[in-house]
Amino acid sequence: TMNELGGSEVHSTKSGVAHFTADNDMECILKIRELMSFLPNNNMEEPPFVPTTDSANRIDENLNNLVPTNPNQPYDMRELILSVADDNNFFEVQEEYARNILIGYIRLNGKTIGVVANQPAALAGTLDINASVKAARFVRFCDAFNIPLLTFVDVPGFLPGVNQEYEGIIRHGAKLLYAYCEATVPKVTVITRKAYGGAYDVMSSKHIRGDINFAYPTAEIAVMGPDGAVNILFRKELKKAEDVEKKRKELQDDYREKFANPYRAAELGYVDEIIEPSVTRPRLIRSFELLANKRQSNPPKKHSNIPL
Repeated sequence: TMNELGGSEVHSTKSGVAHFTADNDMECILKIRELMSFLPNNNMEEPPFVPTTDSANRIDENLNNLVPTNPNQPYDMRELILSVADDNNFFEVQEEYARNILIGYIRLNGKTIGVVANQPAALAGTLDINASVKAARFVRFCDAFNIPLLTFVDVPGFLPGVNQEYEGIIRHGAKLLYAYCEATVPKVTVITRKAYGGAYDVMSSKHIRGDINFAYPTAEIAVMGPDGAVNILFRKELKKAEDVEKKRKELQDDYREKFANPYRAAELGYVDEIIEPSVTRPRLIRSFELLANKRQSNPPKKHSNIPL
């Protein structure tokens, strides 16, 4: 049918062409009105300021229990975004497309902020082709309209698989890397749990000009997770071990203590501060206020060469 070929459901869930859907004209107009409330009139203006009664010093103790201690247990990143936002309001963009990454707008102390966040509740928060393109376009849009960027990171890596490789995950993943590198707006990052390998680099790390990078005590920042790393690095030791599982557990714990934690990254300057989840909102507001006068421009050239 026409709807099956190119209807709103197809373009909002499969192709990513449509960013919003609505059941009727009134709902559509209300969504447009809310979207426009976050955006400036043009690329020469700052986004509109909307006063709020939500305290800039509000602390949410519930966030201390949001990220599970089990690294393989999912959770909903939306809860964190809603908690830190003014009046718990998150205007999500492309909600039904590439659900493993979240994008949208919040306000922090009245100021518009663009949010990009891995979603552990979908595909374990991995980055695939669709998620990379979805986030890259959003980052470039925010940069074009002077909207600061907030990134929440819980990413175990790029999604493996034959289809992803054949379709060019490296090329598409590079779009997100490029978008963050090129963006000159203030960029603040919070690593909530996993930040592994190339996917960690891509998600607004210090290595690609992130301005302020926080990490929760639960963060694991490493080339890969302890399970995979131990199987590769200590393959010979595991073969010789009498009790393989016991030895593997010991090696994993040692790897996690030495490498897969935020403290080593902080020592090297890749994380500015390790914070308790409950104070995320006031820390973010203070960070964006600190970066309010950031002025940065890229070298002049005829045009940029994003990996299309």
